[in-house]
Amino acid sequence: MLISSKNLLLTARAGGFAIPHFNFWDEMSARAHVAAAEQKQVPILLAWAQKHEADIDIDEALNLGKFYGAQAKVPIVLHLDHGFSPDLVKYGVDHGFTSVMIDASAEKFDKNIAVTKDVVDYAHQRGVVVEAEIGHVGTGLSEDDANQYTEVDAAVEFVKRTQVDSLAVSIGTSHGVYKSAQTPHLNFERLSELRKAVSVPLVLHGGSSSGDENLRKAATLGITKVNIYTDLANAALHAAQAQEYENVLKMIEAEQRSVELLDEHYIDVFNTVKLNQAEHAIALGTL
Repeated sequence: MLISSKNLLLTARAGGFAIPHFNFWDEMSARAHVAAAEQKQVPILLAWAQKHEADIDIDEALNLGKFYGAQAKVPIVLHLDHGFSPDLVKYGVDHGFTSVMIDASAEKFDKNIAVTKDVVDYAHQRGVVVEAEIGHVGTGLSEDDANQYTEVDAAVEFVKRTQVDSLAVSIGTSHGVYKSAQTPHLNFERLSELRKAVSVPLVLHGGSSSGDENLRKAATLGITKVNIYTDLANAALHAAQAQEYENVLKMIEAEQRSVELLDEHYIDVFNTVKLNQAEHAIALGTL
């Protein structure tokens, strides 16, 4: 079933766990993510990112996401991840995403606020929740690049002026593959400060290869959603390259299984809980 992320993330914040955010880049990956969620009986965010539009455009992603999300036996949030174009994000709002992210974090602070508020106003009028980002999540090229932490006062002002529903913050993770093999250092002190000061759920990007203990601790300290993509794409690639398959279907089955297993691992890392009847009702917004 497809749901909004609003009450789901609030439920996670109250429970001290995180909801997995798994990006899909084709039908195999979408199918794998939903299968893992059903196996573990937990909700997830099934996400398409604008950067993947060369491989799967927004309409294809909507068709896949709505098909697999609607028939799922667990709550699924169909999320538009890292939408850099406000027009594309608004298109997503109008055509079936139940949650969207407008990413104007590369802009100056006031411009980020203006772009985000415009999308928030548009989406809220149509019953869709919005995530935004403040601070600088790195690109995987350098750990130093990843350590430009979100400022507490700026985060408070940003939420107040935009009325955004959740906020992606920078505490030391990075997008893509880390340059060093070492597990990154996360600023848990800053995370705790943000959790106390910011009124909306906090989310974490760049979860891949950031360390299981780091991610588990982040969830207990207030992160309500963790984004995973790179590890999943690499798992599928390695499965495809592991051996010669008798046909393409066998290779796709191997890819899907590798992605499912890694999804299940991260679900355990995030302490994602099976929603009881009351929590399920809260997440669906019926209680």
